[in-house]
Amino acid sequence: MKLYIAEKPSLGRAIADALPKPHKKHDGYIEVANGDCVSWCIGHLLEQAEPDDYNEQYKKWRFDDLPIIPQQWQLKAKSKTRKQLAVLKKLIKQADQLVHAGDPDREGQLLVDEVIEQVKLSQAKKQQIQRLLISDLNVSAVKKSLQNVRSNREFIPLSVSALARSRADWLFGMNLTRAYTLAGQKVGFGNVLSVGRVQTPILGLVVQRDNEIANFVPKPFYEVLAHLSTENKEPFTAKWQPSKACEPYQDEEGRVLHRGLAENVVSRIAGQKSEVTALEQKQKKQQAPLPYNLSALQIDAAKAFSMPAQKVLDICQNLYERHKLITYPRSDNRYLPKDHHQEAASIIKAIAINGGQNDTHCQGADVSKRSKCFNDAKVAAHHAIIPTAKQQKSASLSAEEGKVYGLISRHYLIQFYPDYIYNETKAEITINGGIFKANAKQDVSLGFKALMGKTTLKDEQILPPLIKGQQLQCERGEVIDKMTSPPAHFNDATLLSAMTGISRYVKDPEIKKILKETDGLGTEATRAGILELLFRRQFLRRQGKLILATDTGKALISALPHGLACPDLTAKWEASLGDIAEQQMSYQQFLNPLLADLAAFVELAKNCDSNVFAQLPKTPQKRRFTRKTKPKTKSA
Repeated sequence: MKLYIAEKPSLGRAIADALPKPHKKHDGYIEVANGDCVSWCIGHLLEQAEPDDYNEQYKKWRFDDLPIIPQQWQLKAKSKTRKQLAVLKKLIKQADQLVHAGDPDREGQLLVDEVIEQVKLSQAKKQQIQRLLISDLNVSAVKKSLQNVRSNREFIPLSVSALARSRADWLFGMNLTRAYTLAGQKVGFGNVLSVGRVQTPILGLVVQRDNEIANFVPKPFYEVLAHLSTENKEPFTAKWQPSKACEPYQDEEGRVLHRGLAENVVSRIAGQKSEVTALEQKQKKQQAPLPYNLSALQIDAAKAFSMPAQKVLDICQNLYERHKLITYPRSDNRYLPKDHHQEAASIIKAIAINGGQNDTHCQGADVSKRSKCFNDAKVAAHHAIIPTAKQQKSASLSAEEGKVYGLISRHYLIQFYPDYIYNETKAEITINGGIFKANAKQDVSLGFKALMGKTTLKDEQILPPLIKGQQLQCERGEVIDKMTSPPAHFNDATLLSAMTGISRYVKDPEIKKILKETDGLGTEATRAGILELLFRRQFLRRQGKLILATDTGKALISALPHGLACPDLTAKWEASLGDIAEQQMSYQQFLNPLLADLAAFVELAKNCDSNVFAQLPKTPQKRRFTRKTKPKTKSA
């Protein structure tokens, strides 16, 4: 008997649908016509044991016990899914051949592997385990995947990487949450102060932004515009570029802070002859953006519909599992295999029938066009999130599901549209020794932008025809009064963007380089959940569309050492986890320096001055931190 082990029941049913019929439905598995069986996990069936599962004395939270480091790691069955775990273990023992069908990512690999590991199989049987990778739940796509199974041995490094991440998050989350909660108790704070490898730097980002805004002092600055005309009286404007001699009167961003200097320039250029001293005119092309990965989709949905990240993920799961209208949604990849191009016509037909985009847009797609997204070299375990070829018989999507499906459909459809083409002109004009610049961009052909809401040909500024050396007249100068403005508070879109582009917030060049090469803070599958966790723990709050830190969140960040509140630590971890997956680092090489860091952070918490917690609101210590009340900190 061959046993297929899926990550979720929906995936299990999709696999069974592609196998011989008739089927017999049993409790927790499906038997197909040839005697093979399909069963499933329900997400993680096993979880890391709690500290007091290792030793009863850990029920009470005490500094003397920290850090808690298991010598022999234990997993335990989740109480809600214990029955399904028993079903799977029994089937695994009976099976002649196992097919691992977890989701195509790090966690999907681990959660099936760890269930198989619970059953003491022979080495020979382990060696024969196959790996089935599915990213589209429609029958035709599943049948295609069934013809391309691989050896599960190829994915052992990915599983080790996920295991290392899981244990490292447990070590940091469990120990540092206890340490800083106990430190908070010393000054009368009675609630849990959870600390996590990813959640804490995210909170740190928001706190830093809030503090920048609170401490911001606006300053006036000045720009000078020259109002120019050609010999044919065609008007346009150019902006003054301060020379090196003006630096004493500028801030670090080059803004002129003294109005007198700006007024002096105005007086010197009024009525003066001027000359086009440099001219650059180019026709440029812009290719369509790649299809979505999850973070890019969440950012666009937040911008367009003010949807929180978790809501977008939930909708995507529904579109994937229930409606089968999109491919695997927890993807970090924005490319497609080359052979996917063969399905373009049927997918675009489905988009039109399902209302993902209007008929005109679908008919305008050129399916012979092959955009840069079709690239086998860029595709790993997953590919981009795209619509499937499934056609809905009726409009059964909710309004919000329709909106997200529309975004995914549009980003797929634009792969078959021409480039956006525009003319760009950059002119440098010299007036009485001063340099002024004028830029203009003019649309030539909208191409894919016709689907992105750009419906008319608009110009930033219409420049008259110019040639280098041309003489102009400066009619007058004008001082533009401006004020510096603080950065904006984060919202769902900008905070997700910050998490994926976290390198922008790091100064250390080595850490910045690592973060540019990784996916930023968190993963596609975890970012939404971690944000929700910070709201639930009342470290973050919403004010309309804005995301702000609470007083508790600000106090926690002010009390923590910089190493925990900044993204440097998680950058190093993600780089190392990637190295484990690529077999360039061992599990132990990752864990040893991490344990040294952990011991140092616990020591800092033990000895921290209670004054650093002065901002924490005083709360009555009604709660005893026992097994029932301690937080789940192992994954964030």
